[in-house]
Amino acid sequence: MRNLFFSTLCLLSLSSQAQLKADDVQSFTLKNGMKFLVIEDFSIPNANMYLFYKVGSRNEYQGITGLSHFFEHMMFNGAKKYGPKEFDRTMEFNGGANNAYTREDITAYTNWFPASATEVIFDLEADRISSLTIDPKMVESERGVVASERSTGLENSPWRMLMEGMQGVAFQEHPYHWPVIGYEDDIKNWKQADLERYFRTYYAPNNCVVVMSGAIKAADIRRLAEKYLEPIPAQPAPPPVHLVEPEQTGERRIAIRKDVSTPYLGIAYKAPQATQEDYYALMLLSDILSSGKSSRLYSALVDQKQLATTVFTSYSESFDPTLFGIYAVTNRGVNEADLEKAIYEELEKIKKDGITERELQKVKNKKLIEFYDQVETINGKSNNIGTYEVFFGDYRKMFDAPAAYNKVTLDDIRRVANKYLTKTTRTVGVLKSKTDD
Repeated sequence: MRNLFFSTLCLLSLSSQAQLKADDVQSFTLKNGMKFLVIEDFSIPNANMYLFYKVGSRNEYQGITGLSHFFEHMMFNGAKKYGPKEFDRTMEFNGGANNAYTREDITAYTNWFPASATEVIFDLEADRISSLTIDPKMVESERGVVASERSTGLENSPWRMLMEGMQGVAFQEHPYHWPVIGYEDDIKNWKQADLERYFRTYYAPNNCVVVMSGAIKAADIRRLAEKYLEPIPAQPAPPPVHLVEPEQTGERRIAIRKDVSTPYLGIAYKAPQATQEDYYALMLLSDILSSGKSSRLYSALVDQKQLATTVFTSYSESFDPTLFGIYAVTNRGVNEADLEKAIYEELEKIKKDGITERELQKVKNKKLIEFYDQVETINGKSNNIGTYEVFFGDYRKMFDAPAAYNKVTLDDIRRVANKYLTKTTRTVGVLKSKTDD
């Protein structure tokens, strides 16, 4: 039976949903294939622009790994009109700020600015999309930056070292096998022709979805898009990623040595992509396991048994089947094998006995609160709408997400735990010091 808090939350959700509906998103596509989604929101005099390029390490191959992340850097290093460092300077002069990130599946660029600076932002983006400078001297300079970022990241982050190692073992054929930042030898040996071809292929307007929210009019955005971005020619569609990871038929393990005070443990299971029907149940299972001090793993492993100092799970949207990860740091004096065993015991409890109605409603409530908190801001609107458009194939599915979470049953949680959290599909990684043997 649904509790009072959940019923009240649903009423609040309906109220929030009334403020933002699928019909409030205005969409158009330029002649060159660049798609725009626009949300008018005059709650503050600011706006944002999210550009989602459908390119990530998934689109690379051995020899050019790391190029997607490299171009995230290069996109700020000058073009025909705005030279080196001028992109940031011009944006900051006009009161704006920006950021970017690269994942396995996408590269996203984010701009935040006063609405009065909208045309300047279009001019900046049009310049770097149409005529990015891939000057050999700049390439060599940025190549060194990326190489240093890779070595420093691996040196300073046990988690990064562990997760990269596990991912390389979990995926044998699919390009999720290599790290987003790329391999050191590839970074050192990218060729100029590789860079030019990659940029032309993946930074084409027809490979980009733009989402804008804020104190803007959709008609004005269309006019600016047609003026600044539509003249950029489309390119042939990027080659499809045809590699499919073979079914995993047995547990895989990896041991990594690094100077750490206590061992780090990772357990990753093969899990489905965002468009698969079990996505929402697995997202809730992730929260049941590790979200908050009353979650299953935190309560059992940190509070009660004191086997771990940290425990968390990882599962997010992806284009292709991905990983559902459980990660923990052992408490001082604890053997990582005992911690691993205790994690499996907690998973078996869910697989055998399921969870309580109270646990399920708690994580549903949490998801709904997070969702409506996010779409109340212009930043959250653009980020969420763009994510659903790119990963789920249609931004309208964002408005179905609350109902999709609410439909998940107790039986669904137990079913997906039994279906996906199996020994034959898991990869286990342990990172510890040599002196721990």
